[in-house]
Amino acid sequence: MSAETQTPAENPEAPAPEEPRSRQVLREIAESSSMVVFMAIVASMVIGGILVILADEAVRESAAYFFSRPGDTFAAIGDALGAAYSAMFNGAVLNLGADSFAGMIKPFTQTLTLATPLIFAGLGLGIGFRAGLFNIGAQGQLLIGATVGAYLGFAFELPWGIHLLLAVLGCALGGALWGFIPGILKARRGAHEVIVTIMLNYVALHLVAWLLSLEAFQREGSDNPISPIVAETAQYPKILGVQFNLHLGFLLALACAWGAWWLMERSTLGFRLRAVGANPSAARTAGMSIGTATIITMVIAGALAGLAGSAPVLGTQKFLTDAVAGSIGFDAITVALLGRSRPLGIVLAAILFGGLQASGPSLQVNAGLPVDIVVVIQALIVLFIAAPPLVRWMFHLPSPAHEKEVAA
Repeated sequence: MSAETQTPAENPEAPAPEEPRSRQVLREIAESSSMVVFMAIVASMVIGGILVILADEAVRESAAYFFSRPGDTFAAIGDALGAAYSAMFNGAVLNLGADSFAGMIKPFTQTLTLATPLIFAGLGLGIGFRAGLFNIGAQGQLLIGATVGAYLGFAFELPWGIHLLLAVLGCALGGALWGFIPGILKARRGAHEVIVTIMLNYVALHLVAWLLSLEAFQREGSDNPISPIVAETAQYPKILGVQFNLHLGFLLALACAWGAWWLMERSTLGFRLRAVGANPSAARTAGMSIGTATIITMVIAGALAGLAGSAPVLGTQKFLTDAVAGSIGFDAITVALLGRSRPLGIVLAAILFGGLQASGPSLQVNAGLPVDIVVVIQALIVLFIAAPPLVRWMFHLPSPAHEKEVAA
């Protein structure tokens, strides 16, 4: 028997039979990080469904006599899940019960509106992650950016195009300044960016609260910490009409996503930032300045987080409060992780989180469920994204080939 006709078991040196192309494609899909992300979302929705079942009163009542009439329990479970997921769909994607086309698509426009600041902030954090920096300061950078942009919006009277441009640039510059501080401290003094950015979040919060107590930032006739309304000339115009909240900031966020892709994938500066993030020692040996890369990264991240602040103060809320940031800066960390720090992934992850937030009122009104279910689903997504081996174990997904080689 020739060596060519021997099986691998009979002759270990015989070449292994080539795997069919279809199986190669399926294996590559199963090994990909995108599959892990998708299955993490699926797992989160499944566990969220279990919580919906446990929270439903009809399910609990029918479970008391499950062994005598099990059909009632299964019917109640089906009704609970159907009501919950249909409410999420109607509140985030399409309202199938609306009387008009505008009413039907309004939930999706609200999803995109809520996704807009998450796209901005997520892009900034994603660039930082790829450059080897874990920036936790998007919340503070957003607050400072929103403060500068709002002040320029209500304190000056300018023509529409110039006024809006000035306010948007003010948001970006305010965030960039707040990002420059931890960048220069890390580059020149070795301060850890995680600790510095966390502390600056608190500084920004109390600084904005103090500014809102000043006459220059207070709304006339009000004792509450709330600023005057931004002038119409500095507000983002509505891109689908006044009946929708979706504004020009969403298109600007998409433009920034393209710009972030070009920066990191096509520019020399992006190559240097990625090189520093992948291997600082090798980058330094190649003549790259680690300190300069750190400062540039934090300034870019801060500018994008500051633009996230433009979404509420120039687009939806149109005035400044110390709660204007909500939890956007922290949710953006999850968005960046879920999107694998890639612009397209960040945009899609932001839309997913925007949809989850938009579905909250519908869950409460139509399904009678607490909005906390949405928060739990978001937290579960974070948990599973942070533990890819857990997701691979749960769904029996193969490990990537490079991980197998390292293990061997």
